[in-house]
Amino acid sequence: MGTQRLTRREFLANCGKGLFCLALSTSPFALSKEAYTSDKTRLERAWGLVDTKLSPYFQPLAGNDVQCLLCPRTCVISAGERGYCEVRENRKGKLFSLVYGNPCAVHIDPIEKKPFFHVLPATPSLSIATAGCNFDCKFCQNWEISQEVPERTLNFRLPPSLVVELAKENGCPTIASTYVEPTIFFEYMYDISVLAKKKGILSVCHSNGYINPQPLENLCQYLAAACIDLKGFTEKFYQEMAEGSLQPVLRTIKTLRQHGVHVELVNLVIPTKNDDMQEVRQMCLWIKEELGPHVPIHFTRFYPLYKLRNLPPTPVETLERARAVALGVGLEYVYIGNVSGHEGENTYCPHCKKVLIPRLGYSILANNVIKGKCKYCGKDIPGIWQGAS
Repeated sequence: MGTQRLTRREFLANCGKGLFCLALSTSPFALSKEAYTSDKTRLERAWGLVDTKLSPYFQPLAGNDVQCLLCPRTCVISAGERGYCEVRENRKGKLFSLVYGNPCAVHIDPIEKKPFFHVLPATPSLSIATAGCNFDCKFCQNWEISQEVPERTLNFRLPPSLVVELAKENGCPTIASTYVEPTIFFEYMYDISVLAKKKGILSVCHSNGYINPQPLENLCQYLAAACIDLKGFTEKFYQEMAEGSLQPVLRTIKTLRQHGVHVELVNLVIPTKNDDMQEVRQMCLWIKEELGPHVPIHFTRFYPLYKLRNLPPTPVETLERARAVALGVGLEYVYIGNVSGHEGENTYCPHCKKVLIPRLGYSILANNVIKGKCKYCGKDIPGIWQGAS
């Protein structure tokens, strides 16, 4: 299929309708009618649209081989070959990203969908992703793009400056790198974050946490918040279910906290795979001891997808038990996800126990967090409650 051109107006209108975006659900947010009314500037989209950028994270080896230093896989890549993520290619002894400025998913989501429950509630977030991932999770909900190569996805040519412009024009106080593992499009995410900070827009991401220390340290200068998938709490689970490793993820979470990045955690509870309550308790104790009791954690309901279609959805009772375990060890903000209308969606003050933010799915019914404090008793509630100045 050949290259097609869209006006900016058409691009934004189609994103608002969910027609040309590979996000899984239609955005409830309408894009502004005033955005990009000029038809002179045209946006390009095409199947297999690939733009490259030299990676700063690789080491040359003998014989034109290179070693990627971006994530803990540290792939050794021969000339003309790609790393595990399938979006980094050795071209004559230099490592290039193949997904710089060519996202296949562009959407405006409620920030709660990331999920962030302690970041600017009820605001829209411009959300982007490219093809590729450095995990192969058997339960991935976005496997159509995470396990694909950029030559086989419908991509937009969308440079960082235009991403920031789109967010600004459409009232999005955050730009989210999400849907797939954003580490694999690190250069793109980083450049967007640098420009966004200058424009008073916050950069956030949803990540598996599988990134090496140096690029993470560099990103932390511009990252406001990170939602990290803590997929399980054993090496066996990570190896069998994601082809990854637990320890680098724990290191990432601790580094983010040390740099003052707001962190929320997600644990997708999968029947028979990571639903042992002793393991859940060990995970919650680690969170309390290493991060603090105020780090929010979301226990999310699994639905059969991708390579785990043989398993049933997570019983709500299992999620409730996990939440009870977390609260029992002293975690203060414990949520149940993918169960619309459950009381575990709400934010409660850990001091006076009043409901601060009642939720119904992605909808916010009220917000009783005033300038970062409980409206009723004045307790500090961790999070980002006001946009960048």
